[in-house]
Amino acid sequence: MRSPCLKSLSITLIVALSTFAPRQGLAASPEPVKAEHGMVVTAQHLASDIGVEVLKKGGNAIDAAVAVGYALAVVYPTAGNIGGGGFMTIRFKDGKTTFLDFRERAPLAATKTMYLDDKGDLVKGLSTEGYLAVGVPGPVMGFEFARSRYGTKPLKELIDPAIELAREGFVLQQGDIESFDGETERLARDPAAAAIFLKPDGKPFAAGDRLVQTDLAASLSSIAEKGTDAFYKGAIADAIVKASADKGGILAKEDFERYQVRELEPVKCNYRGYDIVSSPPPSSGGLIICEILNILEGYPLSYLGYGSAETVHAMIEAMRHAYVDRNTALGDPAFVENPVAKLVDKSYAKEIRAKIDPFKAGVSQELMPAGFTESKETTHYSIIDDEGNAVAVTYTLNGSFGAGVVAPGTGILLNNEMDDFTAKPGTPNLYGLVQGEANAIEPGKTPLSSMSPTIISRDGKPFMVIGSPGGARIITITLEAIINVIDHGMNIQEAVDAPRVHHQWLPDKVFMEPYALSPDTRKLLSAMGHDVQVDENWMIWGQAAGILVGGENVAEIEAGGGARYNGAVDSRIGAGAARGY
Repeated sequence: MRSPCLKSLSITLIVALSTFAPRQGLAASPEPVKAEHGMVVTAQHLASDIGVEVLKKGGNAIDAAVAVGYALAVVYPTAGNIGGGGFMTIRFKDGKTTFLDFRERAPLAATKTMYLDDKGDLVKGLSTEGYLAVGVPGPVMGFEFARSRYGTKPLKELIDPAIELAREGFVLQQGDIESFDGETERLARDPAAAAIFLKPDGKPFAAGDRLVQTDLAASLSSIAEKGTDAFYKGAIADAIVKASADKGGILAKEDFERYQVRELEPVKCNYRGYDIVSSPPPSSGGLIICEILNILEGYPLSYLGYGSAETVHAMIEAMRHAYVDRNTALGDPAFVENPVAKLVDKSYAKEIRAKIDPFKAGVSQELMPAGFTESKETTHYSIIDDEGNAVAVTYTLNGSFGAGVVAPGTGILLNNEMDDFTAKPGTPNLYGLVQGEANAIEPGKTPLSSMSPTIISRDGKPFMVIGSPGGARIITITLEAIINVIDHGMNIQEAVDAPRVHHQWLPDKVFMEPYALSPDTRKLLSAMGHDVQVDENWMIWGQAAGILVGGENVAEIEAGGGARYNGAVDSRIGAGAARGY
């Protein structure tokens, strides 16, 4: 067994190496941001500032989450937007928990075969580009549901900072500009989107330019004045429906009028004494994180060591088995009976462990269920207030800038979330997920998600708030941050910065970030039969946002504690920030 000093050095070196990837260009993880009264961690620094100001003025974590959600619609258009959908996990100061589902819904005119041609083949782009790809948005209803039941501040006070940023504009920094990379031509195809997100001459913005969004400011002002009716029953809905009809979509006014938020019981499990609360179906995130953690609980990961072949092999096989369940058994609970109790049962995890060969890679094809035919742009933010109320929010447009369309006059980017359904069983979606009938398209149905806003407690006290974007990799990104803290002793910043590996059953490949595994480890895994490939697409590896309570790592917490709140935004995010007070 390696000595603690050598093990610590190994982790530090690996984390440092992770930031030498060409995109990141950093030397090592910075220290976590420390605070005593509250912490807000988001993918855009102006949104983090707004959230902290809400806390300073006496608002609770739910108030801050609403203010941040609207702010991100202005300052992080690639993913944070009221034209998308998402989830909110809440842990109250008394230990009670709840979960809000404000995910997109399929339009009432949606059909199971709407993205197939007359031969039954998928038509490229139909589920990802333009108005036919758009699901009914949920954030405006979701934020107001949360604020009206669990917040303390009036809506206007929480939305005013976002209105000012949209009306007056904000100066783009290099991190903001990077989110536009590769999207210029796509945004140019929609006149309303191009008028906002490209210069008058059609060229992309540069660092130092000011992004002004007057139409979005007007939409937000209407919501501040009239509440959810402004979005779901008024002029905004009318404008989106008209644009959809004009451009080949199927959205109807009734789709907006019938939209409702669901308040659900979160998924709960325990990992090595830590109580985990996360997202239930229609998200697969919480269930699959719990399933993987239950499997890994049977392995001494701390002893085996971070990045060792034994640790990575166990993680890969746990991911492989869990993603079979994710991709074939789960769906919207209003339409599908989800095997929740089974997937979080430790005896089920024990059965899976018994099938894992410690010296040989599994074969995904052999796990194919009978009858089964063969973003990436999301954003997560984590908040905790002075009283200990904690909120984890993940919301999305699905792909970068969603469907690439803005309904004229609204300033609101619209999602391409319909691609998260199983358009054709056995055919990969935008994130390469091969899914089954449980997630087939039906009117009013919510597509299966991987979003995993997660809150962890220990001995009845909040311990960690964590989540990430990353499409199909959200689950494994969030999972690895948890393991890095609990099993490998990393501080919260190291945990979210550390390089990652991912397996999702199909394709039967192990994807790794550059420098995630040593050459020796890769050779050992290859000898076991794993197909390990380096994926240098930094965008798809997500940008986690986390908070650790009571110290910057487990050792400091167990020794008596350090700073009360320790925040970390992923170093992969150029514009993000952890802010505390």
